[in-house]
Amino acid sequence: MSSPTGPASGLPVRMPRPRQPGRHRRPEPLAAPEGAPALVLAVPGTSSAATRSLAEEVVSIARSELPGLDARIGYLDGDDAEFPTLQSVLTRAAEERTARYEQARAAGAEVTEPDGPVAVVVPLLAGPDNALLRRVRQAVMESRIAADLTDVLGPHPLLAEALHVRLSEAGLARADRARLFTVATAADGIILASVGGEEAVQAAGITGMLLAARLAVPVMAAALDEEGAIAATAEQLRGSGSQQLALAPYLIGPEIDAGLLDAAAKEAGCSAAEALGPYPAIGKLALAKYTTALGIAPQQPQGAPVR
Repeated sequence: MSSPTGPASGLPVRMPRPRQPGRHRRPEPLAAPEGAPALVLAVPGTSSAATRSLAEEVVSIARSELPGLDARIGYLDGDDAEFPTLQSVLTRAAEERTARYEQARAAGAEVTEPDGPVAVVVPLLAGPDNALLRRVRQAVMESRIAADLTDVLGPHPLLAEALHVRLSEAGLARADRARLFTVATAADGIILASVGGEEAVQAAGITGMLLAARLAVPVMAAALDEEGAIAATAEQLRGSGSQQLALAPYLIGPEIDAGLLDAAAKEAGCSAAEALGPYPAIGKLALAKYTTALGIAPQQPQGAPVR
C-alpha cells in the first residue's frame, strides 16, 4: 500500500506521465462514437479464402486505427453462407441496431430511437470502376437499409507509396532512392495497370505522377480491360527511351482475375509487381472514407515523404 507521499513498502510507484504541453503534444486517441454506423467493406470479385483473408486484414487495420469500430465485410458475389452478401450484411446491421434499442428500452434506459445511416459502405477499389460501383449501389438499394456509400480509395499519396513498396518487393524499383540502394532489375519505365475504362486510367494517372516523383522514372497508366492498351503504352515508353519496363497493378486484387495481369505482363514484355493487397494504407484509407462520411475525421491520412 502506498501513501500520497510515496510507497509504504519502499517500492517504487509508477506515477502517471504528465501530458506534454505545447503544439507538439500527442493528440487524444480517436474512438468510434457510441452507436456509430458500421463500416461495411464492399468486396468485389470472386469470393474465395484468399479474398476473405485480404478483406479481414483490411478491416483489422481499420479497427486498430479506430477503437470501438464496428467493421464488417459484404461480398458482391457472396453466397450468404460462407461469404455474406452486401445486402445481408446491411440487413443484419439494421436488425442488430434495432435490437439494441429495444433491449435498452426494456431495461428502462432513456434512449432515443436510432436515426441516421445504419452503415457506411466503402468499396474496396483503388480507382473508379463504374460497372462495379453500379453493382454496389444496386446492392445497397435492394437491401432497403439506410446506408451511405463513399467514393473509392484513390487517388492518394498513400497508394503511390504502396505501389512503390510492391515494386521494390518484386525487385523492380529501389526501396529508398535517398540511400542509393541499387537494384539490378530496377525498371526505368512503369506501366500503371487499372480497370474501369478511361475514367479509371485518368484517376490512376494522378497517383502515377506521385509514383513517378518517388522513383524518378516515367509512369504511364493504361487500361487492363481495353484490348491492346497495355502493349501500346509499353511501346510508347520504349519509344521515349525506357528499356526495362515493369507493370504495377493499380488494383487491390479481388476485382481482377490474376490471369489477366499475367497476360498483360507478357503482352508488354515485362515483369509485374503484385497487386496492392492488404497493404496498411488500404485499411487506413478505408477508415478515412468512413470517418469523413461521419464528420469525425481529424484529417486525411498522409502519405510518406518522397524519398
